[in-house]
Amino acid sequence: MTVDSGNELEQQIAEWRAYMRRRRELHTTDAEELEDHLRDRIAELTSAGLHADEAFLIAVKRMGSLDELSREFAREHSERLWKQLVLTGDDAGKPSSGNRRELFIMIAFAAVAALGIKAPALFGVSMEGGGTFYARNLGLFALAPLAAYFAWRRRLAPAVIGVLAALFAVGAAAVNAFPMAEDSQTIVLSAIHLPIALWLVVGVAYTGGDWRNDRRRMDFIRFTGEWFIYFVLIALGGGVLTAFTVGTFSAIGLDAETFVGTWLVPCGAMAAVVVAAWLVEAKQSVIENMAPVLTRVFTPLFTVTLVVLLGAIVWSSNGIDVERDVLIIFDLLLVVVLGLLLYAISARDPAAPAGIFDKVQLALVVTALVIDVLVLAAITGRITEFGFTANKTAALGENLVLLANLSWSAWLFFGFVRGRLPFGRLERWQTRYLVVYAAWAWIVVLAFPPLFAFA
Repeated sequence: MTVDSGNELEQQIAEWRAYMRRRRELHTTDAEELEDHLRDRIAELTSAGLHADEAFLIAVKRMGSLDELSREFAREHSERLWKQLVLTGDDAGKPSSGNRRELFIMIAFAAVAALGIKAPALFGVSMEGGGTFYARNLGLFALAPLAAYFAWRRRLAPAVIGVLAALFAVGAAAVNAFPMAEDSQTIVLSAIHLPIALWLVVGVAYTGGDWRNDRRRMDFIRFTGEWFIYFVLIALGGGVLTAFTVGTFSAIGLDAETFVGTWLVPCGAMAAVVVAAWLVEAKQSVIENMAPVLTRVFTPLFTVTLVVLLGAIVWSSNGIDVERDVLIIFDLLLVVVLGLLLYAISARDPAAPAGIFDKVQLALVVTALVIDVLVLAAITGRITEFGFTANKTAALGENLVLLANLSWSAWLFFGFVRGRLPFGRLERWQTRYLVVYAAWAWIVVLAFPPLFAFA
């Protein structure tokens, strides 16, 4: 066994060990005994001539006959975390027929997504003259094919598919049937919150309908971060392609801007939603290495930024402006902080002791919490003085939702850093709080328009 394969094997065993220790049914001694069995079987298989990754996969699957938890681990993680036997050794670069079939089906779903954004043009609703139609329905166009792709990939039961379809139908009815004026606040809020609500509907499809499972929800959080990275990379590449397309066609006297604006960009963006999801599933190990690195780079940077911001607010004695654009900036900042926290949690070994990075994360959460309190104070003051509007009420609700999450997260993080609470408490809190985000997004989409007279 080479040094590299030995390191990879130890990493795989560490992930298996972390998974076992998260199970409440197992005591530490039980997990250690299972690990001893696993190592013995791996040693037997490697001595018989198998590669380390092959031996690990087979050993875990054989352990399933001894323990139900190990069998569950093998079933749910063999495809996601480790290459199947057909992708190892001499065949590592050769796609199997099953992989080719999945590739073609992904292309079909991506094509449906790309063409779907152009379908309204058949009914006279063009992108140039469609007003806010495309903005209101962007979440539907982008996420319905993605949900359908995961419904196929996870082999969802008809009942679950029916629930997902009903939720998409409710969202479509809300943003299109309500008589909202094109310059109203509620139409902007609906356009922003519907994609959030539907993304969590996609999460139900991603988890195979097992949304109540904490571990599956954490998998979806991990997927979200990885998907975002892939989508941004595709978007950057698409931007370069767009620039070259316009430039090269202009060089020969042809105007490609219309084609780029009405076909290439919108169709490419919709297809990229599905392609990025497929890449996460197919190339898991690449982004699993990249995303934690990015998290560790940007967490200290955002911590310093928030500390400096708080210092500037105290030094200048200036309150926070509550104009809509400013509120959006602060809310986006808090969302980015929450995203860093979520992905750092999802990529962390819960069995590892607290370290310096955990203390940096605690500082990030606390400073974000203080900023959220300042924003809430400013919003409350404006509402007291001028009354409620759709924008101010939505901002108030969103910052209260973030306040509750950040407050309890700070408490749990503080307990973990001091060695008084297990890290799993923080992990479970974050995964279960996703339901609150979904509920608030649906409230804004369904209740705000009639509540504020569609204004």
